[in-house]
Amino acid sequence: MARPTQTGFSSPATHYNEPRIDLNEALVSNSSATFFVRVVDDAFSQNGILKNDVLIIDKSLTPKKEQLVLFNEDGSFLIKKIEKPLDSPVEVWGVITYIIKSVI
Repeated sequence: MARPTQTGFSSPATHYNEPRIDLNEALVSNSSATFFVRVVDDAFSQNGILKNDVLIIDKSLTPKKEQLVLFNEDGSFLIKKIEKPLDSPVEVWGVITYIIKSVI
């Protein structure tokens, strides 16, 4: 019985195996209160959020100054930067914790 022979060069990456990054493990601290939302247009470009970006939103966090939040106004979701403590009754849906940018 003939032994198999190798031809050509072996891949330099044959013995190198990088573990995959799990975005839930790396970016989510409270999975039961965290949602991923894809942006459908460029309406929030003033906040650096563009079409096809993915927002990671945590509903369990209390909004603080300078954070971006997703809130509901008259049945529509909007994004707003908290400039000062919320004094008016705004229905904050959650705090945006990460923005995953689309490059395509």
